[in-house]
Formats: sequence, structure tokens, C-alpha cells
Amino acid sequence: MQFQFESLAAFLHMDGHGPFVWAAYGVTFLALAAMALQPRLQRRRLKKELERQQRIEARRRAVEGRQSKAAEPA
Repeated sequence: MQFQFESLAAFLHMDGHGPFVWAAYGVTFLALAAMALQPRLQRRRLKKELERQQRIEARRRAVEGRQSKAAEPA
């Protein structure tokens, strides 16, 4: 295997195409990271929303239970 560039600087420069190539790699890695991170953030948000709805439902049931006990004749 033969390396096509004479030095690391030449590799990074890529005959003047380096900024475009490395920018393309950067954009690609950012997009991949965002695609990997987005479902995790969405899952966390949905889990918090589900827990909030469960707390609201539990409070509603507790209030309804107290109201039905108060309405019962003694």
C-alpha cells in the first residue's frame, strides 16, 4: 500500500480541495451525531410527559375518591 501524499500537511491540504473535503466530513459527522442523538432526546421527553400524565391521573383519582367518600351518607 502506498500513501498518495508526501506529508500530513499535503494530505490535509489535498491539492486545494482539503477545506471542502474536511467540511463535508464535518457536516456528515454532525448529521450522523444529530440522527443518533435525536431519538434519545425524544424518548426522554416522551418519558417525562408520560410520567407527568400519570401523576395528573393519580391526583385526579385521589380527588374523585375523596369526593365519593364525602358524598356517601354516614
